[in-house]
Amino acid sequence: MTIAKPNWKEALLFVRDIIVITFGVVLYAFAWTGVIMPAEGVGGGATGFALLVYHLTGGVNGGVPIGVTFFIFNAVFGAICVWLLGAKFGIKTLYAILMTSVMMTLFQEIMPPEMNILGLADDKLLSSILGGVLMGFGVAIALLMGGSTGGSDLVAMIVCKFSNLSYSQVVVMVDVFIIGSSYFIFKDWSVTIYGFLVTVVFGYATNIILSGDKQSLQLFVLSKEYEKIADDVTTKLQRGVTLLDGTGWYTKAPVKVIMIVCRKSEMGMMMRCIKSVDSNAFISVANVMGVYGEGFDKYKISKAAQKTEIKAVKRKSQSLV
Repeated sequence: MTIAKPNWKEALLFVRDIIVITFGVVLYAFAWTGVIMPAEGVGGGATGFALLVYHLTGGVNGGVPIGVTFFIFNAVFGAICVWLLGAKFGIKTLYAILMTSVMMTLFQEIMPPEMNILGLADDKLLSSILGGVLMGFGVAIALLMGGSTGGSDLVAMIVCKFSNLSYSQVVVMVDVFIIGSSYFIFKDWSVTIYGFLVTVVFGYATNIILSGDKQSLQLFVLSKEYEKIADDVTTKLQRGVTLLDGTGWYTKAPVKVIMIVCRKSEMGMMMRCIKSVDSNAFISVANVMGVYGEGFDKYKISKAAQKTEIKAVKRKSQSLV
């Protein structure tokens, strides 16, 4: 009987990812509690919703901590995703959501908004920009390490199941709804406008780190270790792999080309997986406009559209006869 040796390299990488995710979560939580909230700002996503609940329930006079509402929001929509989609959430994502809830609750307790720790409460423009940048960097860092703070993504997963709307469209609509609702609480259009500014800066800062939105990437990999790379991508990252036959025109030698399609948020993990097998692997990365199929988006056609297309085909066939 042989006992499998523990893979210390993978364990150390996992610990490193958790530490980096924690740093990203701390940035994200501080952005809300230390920058946005003292300036009475708002934003989108689950945290923006939690902030509205905080003000509706009393604000500084005893409102529900944003960390609590954030956790409930993710728990409810996460459960719906599992029920409707059979979605699976990795340990890193669950950790990021839980740690974000804890850090926001802790920060709100030790440095309440009225403390105005950075002294920027009266400068809403600077608070919006700085808060959006810190939020974007924090979330992007977590995503690069394989973690996600959930929020609007969970709503998008549910809506996209029953419509042809893209992830980005749903996320934008959710953010617009949440930020627009802030007017009915503050009765001040400037708060709403600064809320949109926070969201725009947040998206831009996130894209700087991730080099794009939640789009997909197509990777072509050339390596002598193509079998090992294909096995690792399939088993460890749960992504499909297609093996293509090619020919090196200079050497005239046959080569195997690995084609992989993944989300941009998975790019960091994908590169580490490939380079851990073959550090000299040749990798080509390209943006793709849309990916439809298992593991990605589903293209849905409404029944009305299907009937219209069927009638059009029938009319065309009759005219040909």
